[in-house]
Amino acid sequence: MNVTNFLKHHYRHFNAAALIDAAEGYNKHLAEGGKMMITLAGAMSTAEMGIQLAELIRQDKVQIISCTGANLEEDIFNLVAHDFYERVPNYRDLTPADEQALLERHMNRVTDTCIPEEEAMRRLEHSVLKFWEKADKAGEQYFPHEFFYQILKSGELEQYYQIDPKDSWMLAAAEKNLPIICPGWEDSTLGNIFAGHVISGDIKNVHTVRTGIEYMIYLAGWYTEQATEQSKVGFFQIGGGIAGDFPICVVPMLHQDLGRTSVPLWGYFCQISDSTTSYGSYSGAVPNEKITWGKLGQDTPKFIIESDATIVAPLVFAMVLGQ
Repeated sequence: MNVTNFLKHHYRHFNAAALIDAAEGYNKHLAEGGKMMITLAGAMSTAEMGIQLAELIRQDKVQIISCTGANLEEDIFNLVAHDFYERVPNYRDLTPADEQALLERHMNRVTDTCIPEEEAMRRLEHSVLKFWEKADKAGEQYFPHEFFYQILKSGELEQYYQIDPKDSWMLAAAEKNLPIICPGWEDSTLGNIFAGHVISGDIKNVHTVRTGIEYMIYLAGWYTEQATEQSKVGFFQIGGGIAGDFPICVVPMLHQDLGRTSVPLWGYFCQISDSTTSYGSYSGAVPNEKITWGKLGQDTPKFIIESDATIVAPLVFAMVLGQ
């Protein structure tokens, strides 16, 4: 029994049934000529979501990605330093002294997984700094993901690869030159490192790395060109936060601020989240709230799967991939 048949036989009610509905809705949206945006919050790259996301990219089942700066860099951290990662299955039992010991070993913990600073972060910093400095001296400016594409396509990091390259979603995206939106990139390890190099004078122009407002302008142009009544763009949101909140606002911006009312609303919406509806939480807002903001329509297919994305997303992707 393959994954899809297993899920359809056993996943019949509640969040399990919502998973099936969302996956079938994703497939229906693509089959009708639609496009799909996937948004990545949290530490999905450290969760190695790239194993399936890379295949979605290769099979043209996602046309654009919005993610945090952490997800951009952490896929590459894993690509070049996987063998140095450490898993801490008993992380709930760690004392402050245990955490201090991890710090002293330069092991940065994300839940049960420790990212090695020297082999991952500093290794990538060494490469990316050369590309930043080259662009800075030439008076050129690029988005954060474009710098990563340049590095990956240069082959400079190949000597360090420690996973199968087909399991890196950033490599797959670079090969396709996939559009990426990375709002709030400044809130990432390399964003902090870039700020340090500007302060120290290694980088003269802080705008050598393009900003979030420029990302919104870029997304507005992409959406206006790509979204039509015959080919609407869907929105598959993993987690909450800025990775989802930022790009979904492009539609009301186009309508209300630019008067491009002929541009269609998002044509599909699904969110996987463990954030329950609460006081003022965007991440926990039910999809219908987005109707009031001009993001979704009354008839937009809407799905919420209230569960752990690291469990649910691979299952949805397996159905989308026909596995």
